[in-house]
Amino acid sequence: MSVTGALVLFAIIWFIVFFVALQIGARSQADAGAVTPGTPASAPAEDRVRRKALITTVVATVLWIVVCAIILSGAITIRDLDVFGRMGPEEPAAQD
Repeated sequence: MSVTGALVLFAIIWFIVFFVALQIGARSQADAGAVTPGTPASAPAEDRVRRKALITTVVATVLWIVVCAIILSGAITIRDLDVFGRMGPEEPAAQD
């Protein structure tokens, strides 16, 4: 895996975890009972984006390490994910 591939993998994992984390524990202003004038009642009551971004970074880093370890160990290869057989038959290992 290249450095660019590792960074892209981290970014994808980070955003997936972040979008999930945004929904956990979200309370609207209507739920809190205090709607600020000029905002919809469905707007978030509290701004916890920094805290959720920090938690997301920790969780995404752990997941990224696990996924990178699986990829680099060769436990799962791209051929394992080729369900339609588009990569052709697997080449035999070279013999000396």
